[in-house]
Amino acid sequence: MQNLLDPAILFFVFGIFAGLIRSNLTIPEPLTKFLSLYLLMGIGLKGGFALSKSGLNQEIVITLCIAIFLAVLIPIIGYNLLKKKLGRYDAAAIAATYGSVSAVTFITASQFLDIQSITYGGHMAAAMVLMESPAIIIAIYFGNRASMYDKAKEKKTPTRVLVKDSLKDGAQLLLIGAMVIGFLSGNNGERMMAPFSIDLFKGMLAFFLLDMGLQVAKNIKVLIKKSIVPILYGVFSPPIHALIALLIAKFFNIQLGDTILLMVLAASASYIAVPAALKFSIPKANPSLYFGISLGITFPINILIGIPFYTWLAKFFVS
Repeated sequence: MQNLLDPAILFFVFGIFAGLIRSNLTIPEPLTKFLSLYLLMGIGLKGGFALSKSGLNQEIVITLCIAIFLAVLIPIIGYNLLKKKLGRYDAAAIAATYGSVSAVTFITASQFLDIQSITYGGHMAAAMVLMESPAIIIAIYFGNRASMYDKAKEKKTPTRVLVKDSLKDGAQLLLIGAMVIGFLSGNNGERMMAPFSIDLFKGMLAFFLLDMGLQVAKNIKVLIKKSIVPILYGVFSPPIHALIALLIAKFFNIQLGDTILLMVLAASASYIAVPAALKFSIPKANPSLYFGISLGITFPINILIGIPFYTWLAKFFVS
């Protein structure tokens, strides 16, 4: 209940309401892009500052390896479950979307943990970065395999080029760069950047979630007309992915805060980086499916219900 009364979450709910009643409230696209970049820079800096304090140890390395493993496992499972129902292109696109992560969901979860006084490592920002690319690369591979089944031979961009483009995506570079800068500058950098990256962060997140709420309202209307299969996947796959992350983290005795964030990352779905990449790498996939279910279904479920549920579940299993 405390998560629902957070001002940022309430702005998200208000955005959905405003969209459903067809209000003319809109957020200019350039401002939305700025807010996205600001949030990525803020979480990168925060992770870098925390990582400079904690350093690297065996548990951090294991945690990062778990994150990469989840980013590979989830899209493979998703693709094989969906390819017979939706076709290979849409299955690959949805698998990539759910194999990758949502930075805003991660940021909201980290804010929730701060309120709950649950500590977590700054290296979790690095875990988020590492989970972004594998799903895109795997989807490109599945998409190219699907093209072999088409009779028409179309000129396709070489896989190595698409992979290279996904690895140098601007959003990822900003996140990585901010984290490195935070790590190198340490405590002095944290003090200097605090007015920008800490004091303003909550308000910027609320503004961004307002826009996300407006976008969710639009995509809900589109999804109602689509197949029930992707809708069911958008509802039930996130908690299953979170449970997989919990079991693995429990096996390796990962601390509570990091376990919760691994669960949130595994349960989240990308609606920024992956759709942008898939638009060019798998153009035959239907954007209203992979974008619609990630933003219209999974994102609000995770924000409103998932984060507190994953936290409760992790507390129950992690001593």
